[in-house]
Amino acid sequence: MSSVNESIVREFFESLGYLTSQPRKYMIPGRQKEAGEEVDIIVFNPSVPEHMVPEHMVWTVKDLKNIARAVVAIRGWHTERFYASTLEQTPEILRFTEAGSLRAAEKLLGSSSMAKVLCLPKLAASGELKSKTIKILRERGVDGVISFQTMLQALLTHVDTNKNYEKSDLLQIIRILKNYDFIKDNQLDLFTKKRHKKTTAKKTPDTL
Repeated sequence: MSSVNESIVREFFESLGYLTSQPRKYMIPGRQKEAGEEVDIIVFNPSVPEHMVPEHMVWTVKDLKNIARAVVAIRGWHTERFYASTLEQTPEILRFTEAGSLRAAEKLLGSSSMAKVLCLPKLAASGELKSKTIKILRERGVDGVISFQTMLQALLTHVDTNKNYEKSDLLQIIRILKNYDFIKDNQLDLFTKKRHKKTTAKKTPDTL
């Protein structure tokens, strides 16, 4: 599953014009990762004129327009949300923001100016729990969070059914599913709107 998650993240950044590097190509069983092994993907966009990190934490595609360089960590537990308690139980999740990991990335990027990005499934749904999680992430050095839903939506729009993506299994599968109408460009947005409508309380007219 980790290779699938990494493919989604890599294709997402590449679809936006980023050059990507996967520093570690091997598994690490039986020992703790070294500093340089904590980063899953390093990205660089040469077309971004000025590197600027947004003040807010939850990023969309638009927020990446000013991100020239970033170190990316991928946590793809697709059946669970990401809570503050997740960090308390597994603090090593954020080791990619530590000085040793950033120094290793700096050697490849040639600059110490880089964003620290965490790709994850979903944050907590509750406003209070979500705010607490974001606060801890910020305190631990994370600059931005990108959800897999955001990345998959972008890839769904990016893939053209008239093109043969034989060099990318992921994009080719999306193309085939789109071609046979199993998924459509606006399908994920449609599901999001439906969920929003269900949770919206009906307003009753004022009594005359």
